[in-house]
Amino acid sequence: MIKSFLMIGQSNMAGRGFLQDVPFIINERVQMLRNGRWQMMIEPVNYDRPVSGVSLAASFADAWCFKYPQDTIGLIPCAEGGSSLNDWSVDGELFQHAISEARFAMKHSTLTGILWHQGESDSSDGKYKMYYDKLLVIVKALRDILNVPDIPFIIGGLGDFLGKTGFGQYCVEYDRINDCLQKFAFEQEHCYFVSAQGLTANPDGIHVNALSQRFFGLRYFEAFDRRTHVLTALSHEVELLDKLIARTHTPNELMFKKQMDFALGKLSFEKLINEN
Repeated sequence: MIKSFLMIGQSNMAGRGFLQDVPFIINERVQMLRNGRWQMMIEPVNYDRPVSGVSLAASFADAWCFKYPQDTIGLIPCAEGGSSLNDWSVDGELFQHAISEARFAMKHSTLTGILWHQGESDSSDGKYKMYYDKLLVIVKALRDILNVPDIPFIIGGLGDFLGKTGFGQYCVEYDRINDCLQKFAFEQEHCYFVSAQGLTANPDGIHVNALSQRFFGLRYFEAFDRRTHVLTALSHEVELLDKLIARTHTPNELMFKKQMDFALGKLSFEKLINEN
């Protein structure tokens, strides 16, 4: 049975890392829910915008498969760029869509965890003051409606590159949101905080870049796997990422990559056929 994960939040969960900046992660044991079907994962996983790119989900799932080679992981992408915490209110469209997708996925998978990253849109005008209470309502409703009262809820922190340049300069209260996120994870059952310490941004100053998204995903996996908070960078995250990249691909994965190259105009039809 597929172990599935609901991905919710805003653009840094959806992913805006530049696709050309890191090697593709292709793993036939990592599936994504798209058009009502489980399909082999290809980035961008969470296609909420034409600028969608590398997210933390791929390295999270790949690290899982590296440690647990008998498992198949399913990703349920429901993040929405630019969304505020109010946009995720229980009676709102984003929340209802996530519930619908999760319920559909649960017909053919076991919902195993919820991955959350959100807060940039709430990092100004004192919105942090109500953040904890609003998030509590959302998490409780997710668990109650989906009947998963003990499901782990993994909460990513905001990058310390915020509040300085580009679009990120407007996130002047990101540290207050981080305090709320960490406090929430420390106080609520089955919730775990993942630090964004040392992660770097795209030139826009607000979106986690591709390589840092890879590291972020490894930290999310560490938090889930060990059921613990990850408060600093992992000492082994560079080594682990290198191992994931160096993994020998299966014939199905190699064919998938060739088909992608053909579709993108990087490989001729003759070479596609002759190399089979």
